[in-house]
Amino acid sequence: MKGIFRKILAWFGALLLFSLVAFVATTWFFMPRPNIFGNLRKLQVEDAIMALDLGGKPALSEYLNRLNRLFDAQHYLVDGQARDLLSGDDRREIWQRATEPANQPRRLPSFGGPQRGPNHPMREISADGRYALLLVLREPDLRTSIWGNLPNYLWIVLVIVLLCYALAVTLARPLSELRETMVRFGAGDLDARSSLRRKDEIGDLARAFNDMAGRTKTLLTAERRLLQDISHELRSPLNRLGFAVELARSSADRNGALDRIKHESNRLTSLVGELIQMTRAEGDPAERINEPLELSEEVEQVVREAEIEAEVRHVRLVRRWQGNFKVMGDAVLLARALDNVLRNAIRHTATGTAVEIGIDGRPGQAVVSVRDQGPGVPEEMLVSIFKPFFRVESDRARDSGGIGLGLAIAQRAVVLHHGEISAHNAQPGLIVELRLPLQS
Repeated sequence: MKGIFRKILAWFGALLLFSLVAFVATTWFFMPRPNIFGNLRKLQVEDAIMALDLGGKPALSEYLNRLNRLFDAQHYLVDGQARDLLSGDDRREIWQRATEPANQPRRLPSFGGPQRGPNHPMREISADGRYALLLVLREPDLRTSIWGNLPNYLWIVLVIVLLCYALAVTLARPLSELRETMVRFGAGDLDARSSLRRKDEIGDLARAFNDMAGRTKTLLTAERRLLQDISHELRSPLNRLGFAVELARSSADRNGALDRIKHESNRLTSLVGELIQMTRAEGDPAERINEPLELSEEVEQVVREAEIEAEVRHVRLVRRWQGNFKVMGDAVLLARALDNVLRNAIRHTATGTAVEIGIDGRPGQAVVSVRDQGPGVPEEMLVSIFKPFFRVESDRARDSGGIGLGLAIAQRAVVLHHGEISAHNAQPGLIVELRLPLQS
């Protein structure tokens, strides 16, 4: 981030230079001039007359010099004919100019009335009318008024430099941290996340990266799991399919061998289909739909589609609705989860019995339960049945009980809906419950 850091410093350096020049120019343009109030000038003329009366010309000279230094102007005490009482010079030209309108009025209003520009005289006549105090404002000395006071502004320069540096660090450091996080993620660390919690655009960028990283990890993890599952689970069916082909070539019972080949092919087709379903169930969250759903309608549709398989296996489907509930979710994913649980129950319930499908409510949740009349599952395996490819070999054989992905798909779909799925034995049978949060 050195490039951005330099650009920020250069930009604010230029801003600093402009601010300094503008500040100096503004200070010079609007530099305060001596603002001689009326009452103050009257007091000054009386003090000048008193100095002349008490101490003569030396006292008057000292007083006028003090006024000159204090107000940065040239002061003259004159009589009624505009004769300088200190030097005897004729000051009628200054007297005349002091009576004319000011040609250079100040651009800003100030206390004490209108101001006169540099070199424009002012006049204040004494109370008895015998004397007058003339003053001429001097043209400001730029070297003295600006450059002489420049060191007084250095603290401003220092503060601005420190603020610019702090701002540059504030902007560059989080971007540098975010870049390092992205480099780690690109190098294969899929858990790399930005820890920035800022409330500005940089914070938005960090949160967008974290969301992207999470989605990317989900997709990559799903692909890796799919490849691992396929490589693990396809090995046995492919080997058996190869043996069946060899038997078909050499065995006299070719019809039996071909039936075996068809059976293994069907298993491979089912396996691939369920693996794809499971991968889609945990795929890109952005592609999932989140909409209000009438839970009873969704369950009813799944039950109707499963009735054909239930009739073939001589199983009844019994509905037990305890009300209607609304949930938020993806109708396709939710139907897939319900369908897998229901068909799993149909396959493992006893012939001639019923599978009960219920909908009930709990605080903040809607519960869908599916109960079969089968042998159940050993207690120590109730949690494991939701793992991919897990089978209870004694009761859920490969040829009759699927490949062990149905409940795993259901669990992942329910978790994506921020719900829970669990199973427990019912003596007889197994009850699987899907708990989904109600629509808020």
